[in-house]
Amino acid sequence: MIESLRKITSPSVANAIETFNVRPRNQGFMSSEIRTLFPELGPLVGYAVTALIRAEPAPLQDHRASTFAWWDYVLTIPAPRVIVVHDLDEPRGQGAQWGEVQANLHRALGCAGTVTDGSVRDLDEVRALGFQFAAAHVSVSHAYVHMVDFGLPVKVGGLWVKPGDLIHADQHGVVTIPPEIAARIPEAVGKVEADERKIISFCQSSTFSVEDLKALYKQIRPGTY
Repeated sequence: MIESLRKITSPSVANAIETFNVRPRNQGFMSSEIRTLFPELGPLVGYAVTALIRAEPAPLQDHRASTFAWWDYVLTIPAPRVIVVHDLDEPRGQGAQWGEVQANLHRALGCAGTVTDGSVRDLDEVRALGFQFAAAHVSVSHAYVHMVDFGLPVKVGGLWVKPGDLIHADQHGVVTIPPEIAARIPEAVGKVEADERKIISFCQSSTFSVEDLKALYKQIRPGTY
């Protein structure tokens, strides 16, 4: 299932989800500032491992989450894993938690990438590693960035994400896939794209006419004209 979803774009996933009527069309995806930074790596797909960070001010004693406990927690979520991080700073992105070291470390822990409304850095090195970033900001420094908590629902890009949620992200944005329909998404994508291809092919044909387009629309999308 994961491999099949990696072959599909996020807009196609969103279109497929709509056909199941499991949630309103304006829900289930993050705001537009969070998109993958390495589209050539393909979509990022995996199960959410959630965390909270901040960079300012410097961490007070006992206000930093345990790094070792975090690593243990990461392994409790099924692979492939996607780290989903909310930055508590205002404005966000004052320090980059994610760079070459964290990417290598978490890749070894079975993670495919990171989604964050905070900052990332070391873009060339992380791209070469094949680890995907979907981020709202890029920063030169990690400043005083530190993890505050993990394993709880987080709100990133306006979307609440729970541990274990199935994440799909590419250069268009980030969407969550309801688990009860996840295995059926590729088939639904095929049906949606088949209808779209009929419309596109007709629009590009030498026999195009508006009246025939209207008839085709009535056939494929009844009630939408």
